[in-house]
Amino acid sequence: MLTVDYDRLGVRTGDRLLDLGCGAGRHAFEAARRGARVVAVDADAVELKDVAGALAGEEHAWAVNGDGCRLPFADASFERVIAAEVLEHVPDDERAMAELARVLRPGGTMAVTVPAWFPERVCWALSDDYHAPAVPGGHVRIYRRSELAAKLRTCGLRVRGWARVHALHSPYWWVRCVVGPQRDDALPTRLYHRFLVWDIVHRPRPVRALERALDPVLGKSLVAYLDKP
Repeated sequence: MLTVDYDRLGVRTGDRLLDLGCGAGRHAFEAARRGARVVAVDADAVELKDVAGALAGEEHAWAVNGDGCRLPFADASFERVIAAEVLEHVPDDERAMAELARVLRPGGTMAVTVPAWFPERVCWALSDDYHAPAVPGGHVRIYRRSELAAKLRTCGLRVRGWARVHALHSPYWWVRCVVGPQRDDALPTRLYHRFLVWDIVHRPRPVRALERALDPVLGKSLVAYLDKP
């Protein structure tokens, strides 16, 4: 499941691409499949091992353990940067944004995704664990679009466009918050997850059309497309 539109990001063969907070590596793997030279960075060394395994067959892809607030790369190292569902976890988000802007070359493009305000507010209201910093994966803030745009502009980035995606994932997270964010084994969570996997694999047209219609209101993720003048 991809949150970023690679055509809007402008990914081309040979591009140097940073995927910060790569998680399971879905964005890194797709970028490598498209011919980009990919560096997937995550602070979770355990999860990064799985990403490294998934990228092992790609000639120009590397997995690196690192801190988003202190990236181990020179200025202007990348033509494309992705930071998908990362900044809501980072206490010093402005420093992380400054680092992303620093390693992006002038003329390069970036996609930053965060949970959208309304679906996220519902999650916070339903579960304290969902946004507890002491809980692994806990969120520390909710972004309004205006706040996210202002912080990114302060770093010297220019907003080129926005998107809302994954509307059908918002109710899934609301269900998880009700039964407990850490309880993957709960029956409601398992049933909804099974539906989402079926949708991702088969992409039935009626369900795709329904999600596109709901995305502007219920889209779980807000995506900012940016460039560096």
